[in-house]
Amino acid sequence: MTNRIFIISTICILFIWDSYAQQIKPASAKTIKIGLLISNSKSVAARNGAELAISKANEEEGSDGLHFQLIVKSMEGPWGTGSKEAVNLVFNDNVWALMGSNDGRNAHLIEQVIAKTHIIFLSAWASDPTLSQAFVPWYFNCVPNNIQQVDVLIEEIYNKRNLNKIAVVSDNSYDSRLALQSFVDKTKKAGKEEPIQFFLESSAENSFLKIRKEDINCFVLFGQPSASVRFIKQFRQNNMNQPVFGILSLLGENNFEDVKLTNYNNVVLATSGNWLTSSTLTFQKEFNKKYGKIPGAVAAYAFDGMNLIIEAIKHSGLDREKMQKTMSKTHYKGVTGSIQFDKMGNREGAVELIQITDGIPVTIDK
Repeated sequence: MTNRIFIISTICILFIWDSYAQQIKPASAKTIKIGLLISNSKSVAARNGAELAISKANEEEGSDGLHFQLIVKSMEGPWGTGSKEAVNLVFNDNVWALMGSNDGRNAHLIEQVIAKTHIIFLSAWASDPTLSQAFVPWYFNCVPNNIQQVDVLIEEIYNKRNLNKIAVVSDNSYDSRLALQSFVDKTKKAGKEEPIQFFLESSAENSFLKIRKEDINCFVLFGQPSASVRFIKQFRQNNMNQPVFGILSLLGENNFEDVKLTNYNNVVLATSGNWLTSSTLTFQKEFNKKYGKIPGAVAAYAFDGMNLIIEAIKHSGLDREKMQKTMSKTHYKGVTGSIQFDKMGNREGAVELIQITDGIPVTIDK
């Protein structure tokens, strides 16, 4: 009941401010604020990626005298906090655009805010395909959605490798269950043998007792990092050697530390591009110099997402309508691959597969 009252109150606030939304101006003609919404206060990777993009933009000459400032808000707390923080960024902090590195449920709340305020919202992590189905013109996503990711996994598993006895393993988070359903729906539509479904319990060992009874060709993981890493460790302890595949969310942040890629050795993952290649060496060096570590997927998408927003601001003359059109026509070469959007704000382009080898993502040739 409390969550429902909160959401209703938030929507009422948006309606009250609706008539003023188009009049929102930056705090200064030269200082442009950009909001970043993160899952919790310990989500440092997205913050780091966005900060690096901001600092590079402010160091560049010929940026029309604009100075960019990052305002970060955490969405941790009762469900609905994301909506409140998005409202605060728009009306109290007076940001020019929003970027989110968060889950799909919170992204839907942010989308409600931008539908009323006409502020650009770029999702830099949520892969929920229903976000674009509301067709809010100010919504964009620089991450391949679940449908795009499972398409490339199904092609690799069923068609290229001729594996048919598939087990899909998921935790009970919103994003994981949604991605799992996308995979199951797609396999049915393609006329493939329906995968066997398992859900990760609090004890991975209990799950394994059930899984080992089946004659499985390969596993596909849909889960957050902690549950996925727990499964993989148990998998190895049981001396199992079937191929393991997963979606991009496996590389999200843990609550207390960045994901160690060595945990995913030999796992094949869907992504838009490999952010650790010779062509992205500058990004790797600059990130390592600034933060003392190699950038992960979350940081890479946040870096690309923030650069997209900055470029759109520079080319729009601080006009919100022009900025939306500029984003719609984006053709950007980022560290996560080429980025452009379809008419619903989804990232277009081929989804790639990477295999983690000795803690390094290696692109799998098509």
